Amino acid sequence: MTTVTSAHSPYATELVVLDMAGTTVADDGLVERAFDAAARHLGVAPGSDEHAAMLDHVRATMGESKISVFRHLFGDEDAARRANTAFEDAYGELVGEGLIAPVPGAREAVEACTAAGLTTVLTTGFARVTQDAILTALGWHDLAALTLCPADAGRGRPCPDMVLTALLRTRATHDVARIAVAGDTSYDMLSGRRAGASVVAGVLTGAHDAARLTQAGATHVLGSVAELPALLGVVT
Repeated sequence: MTTVTSAHSPYATELVVLDMAGTTVADDGLVERAFDAAARHLGVAPGSDEHAAMLDHVRATMGESKISVFRHLFGDEDAARRANTAFEDAYGELVGEGLIAPVPGAREAVEACTAAGLTTVLTTGFARVTQDAILTALGWHDLAALTLCPADAGRGRPCPDMVLTALLRTRATHDVARIAVAGDTSYDMLSGRRAGASVVAGVLTGAHDAARLTQAGATHVLGSVAELPALLGVVT
């Protein structure tokens, strides 16, 4: 574990908000494969300059609500929604083929936090149908106290809405300073910071490296979410 700040927050964590793909779930590049399907659906040929530029944007915005990404790429709302549907369908098919798995130690980390009395929430930038497919594939429907997607909160990352919705729905704490957020992208870090969380931990199992996570406001950078319980003082 690499600690970016000099000390842990004096506030005891009561609510833990965790990203899914790249943080608790290893999907091995499925986002890019599903994007290829969406791009082809809208007539963007793989290997073209247009496709390459779009893929660069997808990589740069990992963690952001996928419909927001497609709105940027395709402009009008109808095209964005068609692309998003094609993406979600393709991703769901890949999930159904068994091409995802838990990040090693992720389930145990959630269970350790829960056993210690912390409330855990799983969040995603995917649509609800895709989130549910992932939860079903992993047998995780009952793992966390709550699961949230952008549509549940109003706006996706990097807005703070999902973190704040987790607080409002669970009522796990009276103070945003008692929230810990963990994710693998700069958008996770921005979302946690904007929500007022004291612990905003970047993990190195997903899209972005330590430098980018730190630049986006990570208070800590961890090798994986498996290290989070120790950071929070749940296990030693």
